[in-house]
Amino acid sequence: MAELLKNVYTKDYIENLANNISIFYEKFEKQNFIKTIFCKNWDNYELKQRMRHIAKSLNTFLPFSYEKQIEILKEVSKEFSSFESMFFQDFVEVYGLDNFDISMQALEVFTIDSSSEFAIRAFILKYEDKTMKQMKKWAKSENEHIRRLASEGCRPRLPWAVALQNFKNNPSKLFEIIEILKTDKSKYVQKSVANNLNDISKDNPDLIIEFVKNNLGNSSTLDWICKHASRTLLKKGNKQILELFSYGKTDHINILNFAYDKIVNIDDYLNFSFEIDSFETIGNVRVEYIIYYLKSNNIHNKKVFMISQNEIKSKYKKFSKKQSFKNMTTRKHYLGKHYISIMINGKEMIKKEFILK
Repeated sequence: MAELLKNVYTKDYIENLANNISIFYEKFEKQNFIKTIFCKNWDNYELKQRMRHIAKSLNTFLPFSYEKQIEILKEVSKEFSSFESMFFQDFVEVYGLDNFDISMQALEVFTIDSSSEFAIRAFILKYEDKTMKQMKKWAKSENEHIRRLASEGCRPRLPWAVALQNFKNNPSKLFEIIEILKTDKSKYVQKSVANNLNDISKDNPDLIIEFVKNNLGNSSTLDWICKHASRTLLKKGNKQILELFSYGKTDHINILNFAYDKIVNIDDYLNFSFEIDSFETIGNVRVEYIIYYLKSNNIHNKKVFMISQNEIKSKYKKFSKKQSFKNMTTRKHYLGKHYISIMINGKEMIKKEFILK
């Protein structure tokens, strides 16, 4: 079983943090700090709760002004990296909201070896115009991590973060950032831009369709961003997006020899195979399958899975797949009638039922 992310904060990790702080603050009470971190509730804390607890403990044991605290933490942060060091950003989110300029400088430093994408959102919510102005400056930074923050931090639906409702309603300010970054040479930044656009598509699909119309075919970078940004609309079978990516045609395709397990045991696999056949070259094709999962209320909830999306230069192609029905924390399976469907270019071509036992 994989180690839980929250367990990254070992005793060695916290001792290393305390030792580094003591370099810049000689009177730092290392042992009391460590004891405070591993309090009686520590084992019950999840990852973000542990980050918040560390941030609050830092504030307790650094009895200075916010400006002085940040100067120490900026130096200490140079020895830490990745997601586990995001308690530095969390410190800014909790204690720095009334010190905008100092906090912006701190988040810029902290994001380079980690990410300030969560903490910046508190400032967007409190100082939307001022923060977005800062993020437009970051979008022109020479550092790819800072440029990425300009896009990632303002995603309207950033996972595990508070939603930015204003930007879900009106993403015009996001497009000011995206226009600066859409030709960025860094793949790290490109992925963030595409993810931001994909977030926007969930509330404002027409704006993403328009973006794709205006940018698809201009460069290989923009082609990739457009495709990745459209993944939700493609999965939903949006006809306009499908046609823009040349996935609109289905009349020339037939499905043959669809074979599948009509009875599947829990914790086993549904095996299925089929062939697609055409009287002409198949061409650009997006092949997906849908599982209609039976839920506890006897309603079916569909989930779309990708098989293939590319150009097929022949008139025939065979596919074989299997789908796990092992219970997981993210998906519980219910016994009874389910359905499997094959979808070509957004169109369901065949749908069959099977029983989960």
